[in-house]
Amino acid sequence: MKKDRLPAGNDNLNAFLGEGTSFKGNLTFEGTVRIDGKLEGEIFTKDTLVVGEGASVKATVHAGVLIVGGTVNGNITAEKKVELHSSARLYGNLSTPLLSIAEGVIFEGSCTMGKKAETPPLKGQLPEPAQKILSK
Repeated sequence: MKKDRLPAGNDNLNAFLGEGTSFKGNLTFEGTVRIDGKLEGEIFTKDTLVVGEGASVKATVHAGVLIVGGTVNGNITAEKKVELHSSARLYGNLSTPLLSIAEGVIFEGSCTMGKKAETPPLKGQLPEPAQKILSK
């Protein structure tokens, strides 16, 4: 069976959390970031986040574009689009104007689609770096 190849995104890859690594906390970035390891916390970007096939993410995610091949547990807000590839597992609520779901995806939660994605309520106030990026 042929595996889906997840793109790094349209931008150059700015950071990479490789297989076998883990991170706990808030991740705020510009450009494209790919996660193939484990991440727990919150993610903020107006750009692209790629969650690779072996990745496990437990986070509230606010991104411009989200491409998922691994497992994501948490609420998602994507300003532009979300792509769920065949190996994706998404457990949480999703808000995005454009959604692509491949055959074989597991998605447990609700989805809201519209012209502009609405941000799900966050636990606390956004960290200052995230406020700067998201206000641009």
